Amino acid sequence: MPPNATDSTFNSDPEGNVNNLKSVDEVPQAAVANTESYSLKIFQSSLNLLAHILIGATVWISILYSFRNGLPLGATPLHIVLCVIGYQLLMGEAILSLCPHNGWSASLRLVDKRRAHTVLQILGSGLAIAGSIIKALDKSVNWNTLHGQFGLVAMVFTSVCLVNGLSSLYAFELRKCLPGNLSKITHICFGIVAFGASCICLCYGFDKNGFKNWSTPALAYTSMGFTACFTAIIIINPTITFFNKTLRVFKK
Repeated sequence: MPPNATDSTFNSDPEGNVNNLKSVDEVPQAAVANTESYSLKIFQSSLNLLAHILIGATVWISILYSFRNGLPLGATPLHIVLCVIGYQLLMGEAILSLCPHNGWSASLRLVDKRRAHTVLQILGSGLAIAGSIIKALDKSVNWNTLHGQFGLVAMVFTSVCLVNGLSSLYAFELRKCLPGNLSKITHICFGIVAFGASCICLCYGFDKNGFKNWSTPALAYTSMGFTACFTAIIIINPTITFFNKTLRVFKK
C-alpha cells in the first residue's frame, strides 16, 4: 500500500466511533429497563387480581353467614350484608378503580375512572352507613367493643369522606375558595382511614364466637388473613399518592 493511501475499513471520525459505541451500550440498558418495567407491571397487576379474589371470597363468606338462618334477615345479618357489601366490595372497588393496573378500569379514560369511583363511593358509603345505623338502633348500648368502636370510626370518616369527595370532584370549580390540592389530599386521607377502620372492624367481627361456631376457628382466622391482605394491597396506591401530593405541597 502506498504511504499516502488510507484504509477504507477504518472510520476517520473518532467521535463517530464513540457515538456508535454509546448507542451499542444503550441498547442493553434500555432492554433491561423495559424488562424491569414490564415485570413490575405484571407484579402490580397480579396483586390487583389477588385483591379482587380475596374481596370476593371474604364478602361471599360473610353473606353465607348472614343468610344461615334464611329470610327475613334480622338486624345483625342485615347489618353484616350492608356493611360488607358497602365497605369491602363497593368502596374497595372504588379505590381500585383509580389504580392504573386495575383490570376492569385500566382501559377507561381518566374522566370515566373518576365517574366510576364517584358512583361506587356513593353507593358503598350509603349502604355502609345504613348498615351501621340499623345495628346502632338495634342495640341499647353502642360502641362498647373494639368491633363497634372501629365501626364508629369507619362510619364517621366515611361520612366526612363522602362530603369531602364532592369538593375534591369539583376542585377546579372551587379553586378560588378552596385549594384543590388540600381537598384531594384530605379526601385520600379520610378514605384510607375509613377503609382501614372498616377492615379492622370486619376482622373483629370474624373473631366473634358466633362466627367461629358457625364456621371453624381456622376459617375465621383465614378470613382475617384475607381481609388484612386485600386491605394492604388496596391502600398501597392511595397511600403513595397521598405522600406524593403532600410532598409537592410542602415543596412549593
